[in-house]
Amino acid sequence: MSGAELIRVVDQLAGQTAQWTAARWDTPPEAGGPSRAEIVHALVQRIADLAAEAEGEPRRELPAPDRGLLLPDQLRVVANDLVASGASELLTHAAAADVSEVRASL
Repeated sequence: MSGAELIRVVDQLAGQTAQWTAARWDTPPEAGGPSRAEIVHALVQRIADLAAEAEGEPRRELPAPDRGLLLPDQLRVVANDLVASGASELLTHAAAADVSEVRASL
């Protein structure tokens, strides 16, 4: 998958979640599991890690926003960073598959 495909699946997930309330972000999709915000934040971190790897930079822990409401924008930023890094098709494919899997789980 190309960078364009990654951006497409990120836009789908961001569009799906952009109107969620704080209560929906705080609710786990499965009883006893992590909240939707925790799941998406972990996805954002994984994509940021791929971008750091592609740029030959150290991984940096991203702060979790106080509310999940900012996560769609944070996701778009890290996905664009990954594409701009010149990441290999293998990395963008892995990121796109991860985004699709998370979207299906929410």
